[in-house]
Amino acid sequence: MDFAWSDQQKELLAAVDRFVKEQLNYDMIENDRNAVFNHDAWKKCAGFGIQGLPVSEEYGGLGQDPLTTVAALERLGYGCKDNGLLFSINAHMWTAIIPLIFNGNEAQKKKFLPGLVDGSLIGGNAMSEPNSGSDAFALATTAVKKGAKYILNGSKIFVTNGPIADVLLVFAATDKSKGAQGISAFLVEKEFPGLDLSHKIEKMGIRTSPMGEVFFEDCEVPEENLLGKEGAGSWMFTRSMTWERGSILAAHVGTMQRLLETCIRYANERKQGGQSIGKFQQVATKIVEMKMRVERSRHALYHYGWAMNHRKAVYMEAALAKLEISDSWVKCCEDAIQIHGGYGYMVEYEIERELRDSLGSKLYSGTSEIQRNIVASLLGL
Repeated sequence: MDFAWSDQQKELLAAVDRFVKEQLNYDMIENDRNAVFNHDAWKKCAGFGIQGLPVSEEYGGLGQDPLTTVAALERLGYGCKDNGLLFSINAHMWTAIIPLIFNGNEAQKKKFLPGLVDGSLIGGNAMSEPNSGSDAFALATTAVKKGAKYILNGSKIFVTNGPIADVLLVFAATDKSKGAQGISAFLVEKEFPGLDLSHKIEKMGIRTSPMGEVFFEDCEVPEENLLGKEGAGSWMFTRSMTWERGSILAAHVGTMQRLLETCIRYANERKQGGQSIGKFQQVATKIVEMKMRVERSRHALYHYGWAMNHRKAVYMEAALAKLEISDSWVKCCEDAIQIHGGYGYMVEYEIERELRDSLGSKLYSGTSEIQRNIVASLLGL
């Protein structure tokens, strides 16, 4: 595996660094406190091309390969402290854009992809239900074909971008007798009759990413908004989840690098007993452990991106990347607070927010326990 960047890749990554430094520095303490989604930052990211990284130029994207895409997102996370914005962008890319790229017909791609790329449309995914949990395909939401429309009834929970979405990819049972093979996917637009996006959920972390419950009461969806074929929903979801698992924490490899550098500076500046606290073995050991986690996480991320570039089946690499990065992010945040002592616990130092944001990474896109189950099954256990 050669992770040396080409001149073109170096130019893109340097451009991301400049863009974030110049455009994405704003007051995160107040935004987090008030759970404010930054629409202006969303538009700026789209204007740069972030949302369109994996989309071909034909539909307005940058046409980057998976490895380059996750490396660019890593740089985004290094410079941008708005983990909620990053989370919303990732949900938008992996659960709305990717299924359209691989499963949309030409009319659907032309209708939705340009807007999803340029930021004028916000997308998301509606899969989880109140009683499904990790049993993702145990859906109660139904879609019944009536003439040229499907009528959806049911509800979804934990829908990232739900309250602000223009289009959601909704999974519903079109034939319950077939189980997972009877699930289909629909592109549901916010103005469709019977769709209710108004129920917002307040969260512990990543508060600047809107999340909500979505309700369907005789929601009318035109047949041309069926994505792929009837019954292909479970396969489609599994494919997009593989992209999501491997890519959704790419930005937070950059976040961990930023935390590491912050801790090194603090450990050198903070004096106790006449010397910098970095000279104390326990502090130094924590920083070394942080460095090791960053390197392991970056390797897992790049290995996943490299594998995506070279073959289709990357279930193992995606699960390992998700597992390694999520665990490492939480532990790095815990160590960063411990190194900063009482200051790390204070809101103004912005580290406590990082910990709150990191904890969800072990839950979304499949819990850490689910990732271990996936790896175990692929090992033949």
